[in-house]
Amino acid sequence: QVQLVESGGGLVQPGGSLRLSCAASGFTFRIYGMGWYRQAPGKQRVLVASITSGGTTNYADAVKGRFTISRDNAKNTVYLQMNSLKSEDTAVYYCNANRYTVWGRDDSWGQGTQVTVSS
Repeated sequence: QVQLVESGGGLVQPGGSLRLSCAASGFTFRIYGMGWYRQAPGKQRVLVASITSGGTTNYADAVKGRFTISRDNAKNTVYLQMNSLKSEDTAVYYCNANRYTVWGRDDSWGQGTQVTVSS
């Protein structure tokens, strides 16, 4: 059973940094694509950053140059380093694990971690 447990969220001032972690278990981590999504109050959940099983990364325009996604296959963990945080980065951040099967894309989600950027 896929389990994804996020940590590292919290309250930070504008311009500050946070590192989110997502510990994965119950599946073969190294063959899955991983991602971070966020959902602000009253808005849809959107992709922030993703990393394929091969290490290729992709970022939303809003976070390019400020956020970095990485993965450690030995620790079954994916990270999101967030620098130069802005108030508009405030959201619940969700870890995602995904793979493509013959039936389509299979997604699993963590429970989310709150990030609040405020002075």
